[in-house]
Amino acid sequence: MPSALPRVHAEFLERVRNAVASDERFNALLIGGSYIHGGLDPHSDLDFVIIVEDDSYAEVMASRMDFAGALADLVSAFTGEHVGEPRLLICLYGPPLLHVDLKFVLASDLDHQIEQRAVLFARDPAAIERRVQAGRVEWPNLPSEWFEARAWIWLHYAATKLARGELYEAIGMLGFFREQVLGPLLCRRAGRNQRGVRRVEALGLDEEGKMAATVARHDPGSVRDAIAAAIDSYLDLRADDPGVKPTRGMPGLLHAFIDDAGPSRRGAAAARLT
Repeated sequence: MPSALPRVHAEFLERVRNAVASDERFNALLIGGSYIHGGLDPHSDLDFVIIVEDDSYAEVMASRMDFAGALADLVSAFTGEHVGEPRLLICLYGPPLLHVDLKFVLASDLDHQIEQRAVLFARDPAAIERRVQAGRVEWPNLPSEWFEARAWIWLHYAATKLARGELYEAIGMLGFFREQVLGPLLCRRAGRNQRGVRRVEALGLDEEGKMAATVARHDPGSVRDAIAAAIDSYLDLRADDPGVKPTRGMPGLLHAFIDDAGPSRRGAAAARLT
């Protein structure tokens, strides 16, 4: 955990700790993310986990937006279904602006954790600490087969948008591909948990610039080159697991599609008009 927090983070942490301690529906307050992994800076989020008493959980889930608002200076908040976590409330506070995650869980949820969080407050500190320490900690890293099943479909999608002249859509898919495939595989190569493209630059995970080559300009030739670079980068990273079964016909089929298709004239004209 950090030896010293930025002032804004430290003040907000105390605000949350006091709010949890004064509400009998809550059993404990934990924190994860950069606070425990290192690298917390003025641009970092605060990732809180609030342990709720079992008999209060339904009430808390129904009124959690009120709890977030009572912390003062709430700009906006929404729930985390888009990341498969409906227990999560994603909040923006300010000024100064600060991203804060509030996840409301039961003590039994600590039996399976993605990271071993620090305890900031607990009504029974020893009991909560024992539960945190005893819980199974496992980051949801994905196997090679998961990437192989998706990589070529996603890259083909990018290629079809290039062929149609929908360059923004193709560029967006390349960003998605970096987040979902190349970033996690770069982390795997470095012996780290698969965390998308988080801190790729700071950790020096792309020193050869292979992933950087997948960043395209709004130009058909640039997008074509970026897709080719994404193919090459994926093949290089896939080779770290010689046991993965390659998809039939790939990458040859995709290269042939890109060579044969090219940006359609109608699509290119439409792109110029938008």
